[in-house]
Amino acid sequence: MFTGLVEAVGRITRYNHEKDGVSVRLSVTAPFSSALEIGESVALNGICLTVVEKNAEAFVVQATPTTLALTTLGSWQVGTAVNLERSVTPATRLGGHWVLGHIDSTGTILDLVDNGDASVITVRYPTDFSDLVLPLGSITIDGVSLTVVSGKENWFTITVIPHTKAVTTLGNWRLGQSVNLEFDVLGKYVKHLLQGNGENQWLQKD
Repeated sequence: MFTGLVEAVGRITRYNHEKDGVSVRLSVTAPFSSALEIGESVALNGICLTVVEKNAEAFVVQATPTTLALTTLGSWQVGTAVNLERSVTPATRLGGHWVLGHIDSTGTILDLVDNGDASVITVRYPTDFSDLVLPLGSITIDGVSLTVVSGKENWFTITVIPHTKAVTTLGNWRLGQSVNLEFDVLGKYVKHLLQGNGENQWLQKD
């Protein structure tokens, strides 16, 4: 579990397809790499991935075909900057919101407008998730915990302060860019229970 408060920005130093041709192994620089444990979870642009190798400067993770299909990871390359967050501990301050690192969908940056020191950003997203977006609700974009300001069925706006732009990749966003979206997990569970009357409707029946 994560909070959406980015600890550092790392860069991809290696990006290779595995022998199966569909999975990917990548190496990422991180100031906390030496403190990581093999098997530990780290969020990269909001994607929960498992550390399989590490040294003092970088760590290695693997991405499955499902991750490649649901996220922006397939478009990354050597040199790509990514937001990094280690998983929470019992002593961690939960300054953001509950984030699982399980990406629901990707969105697209529609508009970037400076509003004083802050920036107002409009993001388009699939209408299937419209009931999970509400004003002043939480959303995670590329691993950053943010607050929805306004929106309609297929877009919403957020406001980003200078500090967030400075310590994450959000300051480098551009029009038309794809971003990873994770909607509020509490909202997803409520939606699931209301739609299925408590039953796991998505599970296949024998």
